[in-house]
Amino acid sequence: MFKELYYKSLKLAGHKSSKFFLGFISFIESFIFPIPPDVLIIPMTIAKRKEWFKIAMIATIFSVIGACLGYFIGYIFFSEIGIKIFELYGVDNVSFLKDKVSSEGGIIAWMTLLAIAGFTPVPFKLLTITSGFVHFNLVYFIIISFLTRGSRFFIIAFLISNFGPTMKKIIEKKLLRVSIIVGLILVIFAFFVYNFLSKFIG
Repeated sequence: MFKELYYKSLKLAGHKSSKFFLGFISFIESFIFPIPPDVLIIPMTIAKRKEWFKIAMIATIFSVIGACLGYFIGYIFFSEIGIKIFELYGVDNVSFLKDKVSSEGGIIAWMTLLAIAGFTPVPFKLLTITSGFVHFNLVYFIIISFLTRGSRFFIIAFLISNFGPTMKKIIEKKLLRVSIIVGLILVIFAFFVYNFLSKFIG
């Protein structure tokens, strides 16, 4: 099923309304859809290299909006909707996450997981829903989502725009490893900035 969805997403990249489809897929991928926006970002940027910034921005904005909906599902409708999405991805026990994030060091661990999921192929939707379920700080959730998802989409679009179709294979092979490292750096940096501002304002 996922492979079929993958090929259908590739076909959408060549459609005249591809930007609309990109925004829509970026939105629903953050809380349920299995195919990442990268599938559209890469061929769209190859076809329209000068529009790489616009393409990445569309994907980022709608991905974060979708993440907020995922957060809302977890916060309000986890038992009714969220748990069904988890079951779709083969996860049948998430109750332990609430206790884990409340334990010592749990908040930092959760921020790290959220950053990695936002920047890599790890199912971001599962973290957006669970973030709402554990009542993770919404403002910080949005900041992390914007930084990690934005970084991922802008890096991909920039590389494709400047180095062409040959970057596709490199991205597919190396992005995961680089993404995890950059994701960790981003969340550590954001955490220190957050602590500094909290002390300064307090």
